[in-house]
Amino acid sequence: MCPISDSEIHDIVQRVVQRRLGTLPDLPPIEQSLPPSAAPKPAPDKPLDLQAGAKRIVAIGADHGGYDLKEVIKKYLVELGYEVTDCGTKDKSAVDYPDFASAVASLISQGKAWRGIMIDGAGVGSCMVANKIPGVRAAMCYDYSSALNSREHNDANVLTLGAGLIGENLAKQIVKTWLSTEFLGGRHTPRVEKIMAVEKQYLKGGNS
Repeated sequence: MCPISDSEIHDIVQRVVQRRLGTLPDLPPIEQSLPPSAAPKPAPDKPLDLQAGAKRIVAIGADHGGYDLKEVIKKYLVELGYEVTDCGTKDKSAVDYPDFASAVASLISQGKAWRGIMIDGAGVGSCMVANKIPGVRAAMCYDYSSALNSREHNDANVLTLGAGLIGENLAKQIVKTWLSTEFLGGRHTPRVEKIMAVEKQYLKGGNS
């Protein structure tokens, strides 16, 4: 394995920023600057684990602050081949995010949806709410790495996004990465099991 030094990482980040600003138009893709073992694998345009003709249900919800992004992501999910259950809200009238975060998370808990996505202004509150629902492992993600890690290491089944913190393009990248990334298992399995054991400890009757 060829490790990347701090100076190399800094150089890569600087060049990516310059490219975004248009001051380095001929910059090659970032993957070409990384050793093969470190280059991120692009998420596929179609879900990796869906067989031809099969669909998996993704529950999606938002409060008024996340409504616009929800509508964008909802269409994007359909383009990726997923079936969508919209838990609301239906417009930009002021509402309370716990109502919709619990609706999304409940579908996961009941086995009525495969994965869930909840969007509010910052993504934090909805993540807290979703994690109160038994069987849910919600993760607030804000970039490629957090989306990847939450699936590979934590087997997250609910994704929360902050519409006030990220734009549409980044949100799409996070969603596609999160939905198409498999749980790695292995050493991560007993750790996830311990997460769920803590939950069971505090469920009604769990201390008996």
